Amino acid sequence: MKILKGIAAAFAALMTFAISPSVAGQVELTSAEKIKKLDIMLMVSSLRCRSGPNNFRPAYQRFNARHLQSLNGAHQELSARLVADHGNAGAKKALDRLGVSMANQYGQGHPWMNCEELSAATAKLADAGGQSELLGAAEAMLASRPSLETGAQVAIR
Repeated sequence: MKILKGIAAAFAALMTFAISPSVAGQVELTSAEKIKKLDIMLMVSSLRCRSGPNNFRPAYQRFNARHLQSLNGAHQELSARLVADHGNAGAKKALDRLGVSMANQYGQGHPWMNCEELSAATAKLADAGGQSELLGAAEAMLASRPSLETGAQVAIR
């Protein structure tokens, strides 16, 4: 049974790279991927933080409503690329894997932002301008650790 679990875990890990051309994960994400991942990360994080003093579900909902056109555009662009690469059925599976991968990644918490920081960033993004702000926030907030040059402040300016 342990062997099967190990194989399943290895397979799941490999599948998370299905939409990325590099297994090493060092390939630059497209703008659509960054925006999609930002949305998923904020959604999962808002669910994780909802029972504490920094419940930012309302801020996430405002963010989602404010940027719905950009979020939908990113989803459509990513979907179109995946359909071209994998066909309709394969594209749906790849998008599902992306969502599950992101949910698993952030379900236990953001690697360097706590609920208070995520709440503040989400509230500011809910009031932020357009796609360039979303891309900047995605680059800052999705990084495995903040860079000294950008840090979390990029995401919440």
